[in-house]
Amino acid sequence: MAPSFDNQSPLFDFVVKDGNGVKGMVDSGLSEVPDQYIQPPHERISKLDSNPHVLTPIDLSQLDGPNHDQVVEALVKASETLGFFQVVNHGVPVELLERVKDAAHQFFNQPPEKKAVYLKGVSPSPFVKYGTSFVPEKEKALEWKDYVSMVYTSDEEAIKYWPEKCKEPALEFLKTSTKMVGRILEVLLGKLGVTLDDSMADTYTGARMLNMNFYPTCPNPELTVGVGRHSDMGTLTVLLQDGIGGLYVKVEDDCDTGSKGEWIEIPPIPSALVINIGDTLQILSNGKYKSAEHRVRTTSTQSRVSIPIFVTPRQTDKIGPLPQVVEKDGVAHYREFLFGEYMNNFFGKAHEGKKSLDFAQKTAP
Repeated sequence: MAPSFDNQSPLFDFVVKDGNGVKGMVDSGLSEVPDQYIQPPHERISKLDSNPHVLTPIDLSQLDGPNHDQVVEALVKASETLGFFQVVNHGVPVELLERVKDAAHQFFNQPPEKKAVYLKGVSPSPFVKYGTSFVPEKEKALEWKDYVSMVYTSDEEAIKYWPEKCKEPALEFLKTSTKMVGRILEVLLGKLGVTLDDSMADTYTGARMLNMNFYPTCPNPELTVGVGRHSDMGTLTVLLQDGIGGLYVKVEDDCDTGSKGEWIEIPPIPSALVINIGDTLQILSNGKYKSAEHRVRTTSTQSRVSIPIFVTPRQTDKIGPLPQVVEKDGVAHYREFLFGEYMNNFFGKAHEGKKSLDFAQKTAP
């Protein structure tokens, strides 16, 4: 018998507190979206209002070759405008990418009680968390998404505590992507006149978290969102999409690809990884590189998975505009603060576009 979703309390308990998630709700025989998941009209994603925008993938294997300068320019231009780009020949085996996607499906297709052992408060590790939506307690409309989040501290911790169904490919994906992330950051900072040394790399990429996101089939995808509009808080995000699609990015008004406020879909490219700029890199670059506002649409045809790796500073690291960039610009557009403060602010409220960056703005004298 399907649970009753007539009022918020039973739904919240069933989906959030008991760990059944959106998938448990869908598996119970749901025929329409509950009121708590219906987004206000201005937050809904209409496929009619946006066009797929194929980003020509950037071939990272051509760095340091005859086409090095062109690849650098492509990375820089994308980071200055859309804040999103796709890369191929990135050094992560395609076979591994397929295993990671399969592992995500295996984890979420387990019975609810197998996943609920990783709920906040009962998880065997504070670095592994299973949940749903973003901040359910603070959202006016819940997001149509379940996730498991795994913070990397060491191989030993990951092998011991990460979920059995997905830990091996997830850990391998996180580790094999590290060199690529360092190379991209080296290129982007180099264009700002900054040499990325080991100390800087450790500061700006010192923490890594891998999420597996699961978007169950939705009876009314036009009423919901898988993830609301937001930018990522970290330095760079590496995203593995499956073949279904549903990722939308907002085009800034100074971008060549469209008018102000336009949302474009980023269709999956086989074997490619999506890279997006996070708030931290926008702050470090004093606003030259743009963190990307993005969101995710649900689908009525197939359940979708996506696997992002969030590369961030550690909570105890201090971030602010790089001195070399401020000297060139003549003014700092952001203040300096501990990254942990930024994290607390980011996770303290529901998604609301790029308002997370307000925390970093310099106050008027």
